[in-house]
Amino acid sequence: MTQLIEARKGNITAEMKEVALQEGLEPEFIRKGVADGNIAICRNNKHKKIPPLGIGKGLKTKVNANIGTSRDIKELDCELEKLDVAIKAGADAIMDLSTGGDVDLVRSRIMEKSTVIVGTVPIYQAALETFNSGRPIFKMTEDEIFDGIEKHLADGVDFITVHCGVTKESVHRLRTEGRIMDVVSRGGSFLTEWILKNKKENPLFEDFDRLLEMTKKYDAVLSLGDGFRPGCIADATDRGQIQELLILGELTERAWDAGVQVMIEGPGHVPINQVEANILLQKRICHGAPFYVLGPLVTDIAPGYDHITAAIGGTVAAAAGADFLCYVTPAEHLRLPAVEDVHEGIMATRIAAHAGDIAKGVKGAWEMDLEMSRKRKALDWEGQIAACIDPDKARRLRDSAVPMDAEDACTMCAALCSMKLMNEGEDQKLVKK
Repeated sequence: MTQLIEARKGNITAEMKEVALQEGLEPEFIRKGVADGNIAICRNNKHKKIPPLGIGKGLKTKVNANIGTSRDIKELDCELEKLDVAIKAGADAIMDLSTGGDVDLVRSRIMEKSTVIVGTVPIYQAALETFNSGRPIFKMTEDEIFDGIEKHLADGVDFITVHCGVTKESVHRLRTEGRIMDVVSRGGSFLTEWILKNKKENPLFEDFDRLLEMTKKYDAVLSLGDGFRPGCIADATDRGQIQELLILGELTERAWDAGVQVMIEGPGHVPINQVEANILLQKRICHGAPFYVLGPLVTDIAPGYDHITAAIGGTVAAAAGADFLCYVTPAEHLRLPAVEDVHEGIMATRIAAHAGDIAKGVKGAWEMDLEMSRKRKALDWEGQIAACIDPDKARRLRDSAVPMDAEDACTMCAALCSMKLMNEGEDQKLVKK
């Protein structure tokens, strides 16, 4: 039985109770959300050592961190350090996107060490093994693609990205309109080439029932990937992207009918005036399924600062209803992220997620800011540090410059601190009771 099947039978599972406790909500709220498809509970039934994660409507916006080796940088220890840093920084999920070295070993060690859910993109490994065998990537066989998926699921991976919406039809739409940056998704590019060179349909679309059968066995979540996500703001919301989304909406219903939970992946690079429209469009076309977005990045000109451009878009997206934000680091478009990039990316994305939660009215979000405001009014520095999103950085900055003549203030204002002045006169207090 899967979480979706149990929910539709009216049964509240142990996982639903645990998610409800994490979110401060009633178990029935979670059960109904799962039954309706607007909440997904991520945890492979072979990965019981980690808590389940709820993603979707009415829940806190979650944050994912991508790690993994590349063909140029294959050090396992570095990726495990990134894993530790990401979890300490507050990541709710990890994706292993390894494409270099012993990827089976990397995935195994990440699964072993992670205390949060883990996702992968199985076609990366299938493509890598095809390439390493001396064959071009489009020579992957259908069985090699599906065997790779089965391997990842059997290893306990909690959610997998599969680019089922890259089809002959969506490729045609993309080609007839044209793009500045073509296909920027790795999985999307592999399957586009596979379709064009083999003159055949995408196996993940054509044999979607086979995919559902193996996913259902492990009660994993299908993350229906955006193979045609825009790689620059000029390509946003075009025919290729929307055609893929239409296909994903249809596949969502098929997955639910089979008892398989789904979330939908989204863009990408999107100008800020189109972000909300993209979220609303996805929610309508995909029947309220949880939406997992990369950024979106709202400008293309900020390499080195793309954690900020993504946080701007992520805030708008989360406020409009996005449920899951994939972090972007300062290294985006430039190199494989280093450990320090992972921390910066997580913090920027967590800020975006929280700001979105305030706008959505997620339980507990507003109260966190209210607590910080009260600590600031009281000049309670320890309380402020404890209430902030990155206590270590806040303490480091505070301790580096405590004012000599007014330790209860800071070096910005010192004795001229407005809070200090207002607090000193009883008759000046305007604080709301």
